[in-house]
Amino acid sequence: MAKDPARCEETMDCPFRVDGSSCMGSIRLFAGLPESARNDLMAHALRSAHPAGSLLVREGDPIESILVVRHGRIKTFHADADGEEYLLDILHDGQAIWHGMFLKENVYRYSVGCLTHVDLCRIRRTDFMRLVGDSREVATSLVQTLGTELVEAEEKIKVLSTRDPRRRLAKFLLWRDERCIGPEIHLTLGDIANSVGLRPETVSRALGSFEREGMVQRIGRGKIRVLDHGALRRLCDDA
Repeated sequence: MAKDPARCEETMDCPFRVDGSSCMGSIRLFAGLPESARNDLMAHALRSAHPAGSLLVREGDPIESILVVRHGRIKTFHADADGEEYLLDILHDGQAIWHGMFLKENVYRYSVGCLTHVDLCRIRRTDFMRLVGDSREVATSLVQTLGTELVEAEEKIKVLSTRDPRRRLAKFLLWRDERCIGPEIHLTLGDIANSVGLRPETVSRALGSFEREGMVQRIGRGKIRVLDHGALRRLCDDA
């Protein structure tokens, strides 16, 4: 049996520890932590590199670490018995996967794969749980982060509950644009279709109409730039 390429990569010490700097201030989960807590976590962080197409996590695996995307893009997804994938989310630089580690049965309820080459940092679950137990400030920061992410989850539910395909896609593009790094949304047509529960041809037609109306621009394969946020918002607000 061939080895999983995600598990064949050498694990390295975090390069930020060399000069005493930290990337944690830009990561929501860690941004509100006191500096001493960040330094503690960074001292035990491990970095690894993974090629595009590799699998980081299989559904049902135990949650042993917080996975922080240092560079690249990963996807969370379900796969059915026939191997068909159902995309849940796409994460990029500075985002982390950590949900579920506080549950009694702390296992992944989805799989995680690499869409691009990914530089990953792993913060051990036991290290973070120790900080939460020892510091009220860390626990308060975690509660605030959970609240923020709950609001985001509610926004995505609103997107998916919109019946009209054009309005649903407009809401999704605005929601995704707010979360992306850089001026473009890096998603393929299939990624978008899976994300919003529409057929690829429906998404293609809607994107074509948005482009003709000057609201978006498709830049090559898998890149979309929002040009007129106001027009998309007005479309979302239409009854």
